[in-house]
Amino acid sequence: MPNGITAIANRKPLSGLASSDTTPFDAAVLPIVTPLRIGDLVVDPPILQAPMAGYTNYAFRQIVRAYGGAGLLATEMVNARGFIWMDREQAEHPDRLWGVADEPRPLAVQIWDNDPETLAAVGARLTHEYKVSVVDINFGCPVRQVTEKAHSGSYLLRTPDRMGQIIERVVAACHPTPVTAKTRLGCSRDKINIIDVAQIVEGAGAAALTVHGRTAADMFRGQASWDLISTIKPHLKRIPLIGNGDLDTAEKVVEAFRRWNVDGVMIARASLGKPWLFQQAAAALRGEPIPPDPTLEEERELMVEHFRLVCERFGEERGAVLMRKFACCYAQGRPGAREFRKHVVGIETAAEFFDVVEQWFPRSVV
Repeated sequence: MPNGITAIANRKPLSGLASSDTTPFDAAVLPIVTPLRIGDLVVDPPILQAPMAGYTNYAFRQIVRAYGGAGLLATEMVNARGFIWMDREQAEHPDRLWGVADEPRPLAVQIWDNDPETLAAVGARLTHEYKVSVVDINFGCPVRQVTEKAHSGSYLLRTPDRMGQIIERVVAACHPTPVTAKTRLGCSRDKINIIDVAQIVEGAGAAALTVHGRTAADMFRGQASWDLISTIKPHLKRIPLIGNGDLDTAEKVVEAFRRWNVDGVMIARASLGKPWLFQQAAAALRGEPIPPDPTLEEERELMVEHFRLVCERFGEERGAVLMRKFACCYAQGRPGAREFRKHVVGIETAAEFFDVVEQWFPRSVV
């Protein structure tokens, strides 16, 4: 693990601060949280890192893993049909599987398509060749390229029976590795069918269900409906329910377990700019002081290490382009973030990246 990341991750909480960010939760109001079981896999703590296309690559996972707190990490979603094509053409397997073969477990790989046989073939490869811990099937992506063009992701919420057929086939191909499903509440607010979907997912043999508290039509607008997520649990007989959506603080993670009927939570977009959020959430669930955010200087050091990891894989030119979006995430919510974004989105070389970071990344005010 990179030394710079480890040093920041191991930093102890600051003492003597009145901020709630470093104050332990009252044990009397803490929810009772037990390890999550996905088939034979024990996920402890029951806090999962969401698969996010274009973001949750090996470099990002290295950073999350160094901080700790995520019980299960996940890759970006992998196009099953593209995987098969690359395999047939004897090309290198997708970049989205970068690091998967050798990195620590547990690790989930998410796949997407609408054909049961294609998904089963890829799931079997991931299970028996890559030996992943979980194969997750994406039924929640709302992006047009996946839905309308490929009739996959959240498009399949229109045909729950098809979802069941896919899961059954992938479960059979991946045995004994558990297969899970990630989905949304429905296609739109007037077509919420998550209860029916949940029962089909369980009946088809999935080992867990993750539900994002928005519909496909919502995309990422508005607020996630945790009250609707909580209505699902009574309809599941044997598999755990994992809730996802708008978890951007440790306090919200504790509240999700306390108020809503879930067995686990999945943190997504908020972690892109705060990969230490899992560590903070895990501490909060244990009733311990929440580790503080890194200082801006430490965050700058972390971002530079992230860039180095990306360049090791993709080279300087492509690494610089890929790092643009990650750098924007790190600056989000900081004073001067807009000016930093304006400059960093145009970087093309390592020298330009370091120059922009030095000149424009926000600095602590003394």
